[in-house]
Amino acid sequence: MLDLPGQPPLDKAQLIGGCMRLPLAVDAARLAAEVAALPATLWGTQGGRVGVHRAAEAIFLRGYAPAEGERPIEDRAPLALLPYVREIVTTLLAAPVQRCLLARLPGGTVIDPHIDQAPYFAKTIRIHVPVETHGQVWMLASGRRYQMAPGEVWALNNSAPHGVRNDHASRSRTHLIGDFLPSASLLALLAQGDRTLGRAG
Repeated sequence: MLDLPGQPPLDKAQLIGGCMRLPLAVDAARLAAEVAALPATLWGTQGGRVGVHRAAEAIFLRGYAPAEGERPIEDRAPLALLPYVREIVTTLLAAPVQRCLLARLPGGTVIDPHIDQAPYFAKTIRIHVPVETHGQVWMLASGRRYQMAPGEVWALNNSAPHGVRNDHASRSRTHLIGDFLPSASLLALLAQGDRTLGRAG
């Protein structure tokens, strides 16, 4: 089963709650333009993701989908086309990055609530950076709904029930998603994060 031997599991209910916005910002226009410039041929598949994630297209930038088995967590070719993304995941968060991907959820689709079960997920902090989104997208986490805006950086407790709704008929939602080991800097950001932004339901 997918694991990071030697890394201890994290109490993400205490560290994150359900979902929190971190006291960080990215250049939303620069990020969106860089992702928009990717060759269209990179999109169009689930990137090896299965189950509830089949509704979304994915481009893995580091590592591989868990369903592809125990494969190296290494840079993938598309990351070389994304210098600002590399800066975000290697410098801004100041924590060792593990798997990292772009995920695009088409309009009118849902990722049903689920829990990421493998030991790997209990040992990493899941970060979301919105690339393209709109007011009819909801992140569902621990029974509450959250809206994430471009320019923001969020931590998600993926060891608790979570999912996504894109209620717009045609507009997609794209996020940069990464898993990070808990460095002192990242833990300090979590301690300062805002976990009060969810709505009931």
